[in-house]
Amino acid sequence: MSDNLENNEIETNDDGHELVDEPKVTPEIDSKYRMILLAAQRSKQLQRGANPRVNVDVKKTKPTRIAMEELKQNKIHFEILEQD
Repeated sequence: MSDNLENNEIETNDDGHELVDEPKVTPEIDSKYRMILLAAQRSKQLQRGANPRVNVDVKKTKPTRIAMEELKQNKIHFEILEQD
């Protein structure tokens, strides 16, 4: 496997096949409850120092509003885990 991607080299696995990063598919937010949980969790991350993924004035905008805007613009990636 190639660790150095300089000079337009293509990263390959041991078999010589190209490695392609597949984009993450974020499921749709299926309820208001899930949206609130996601926004609350993201708001906590922002309060702990995470960088916003949208262009807003951090000093004038509350973390909850930033999180809601990130959700609106599909900037937050998440997975829904199945419970047993």
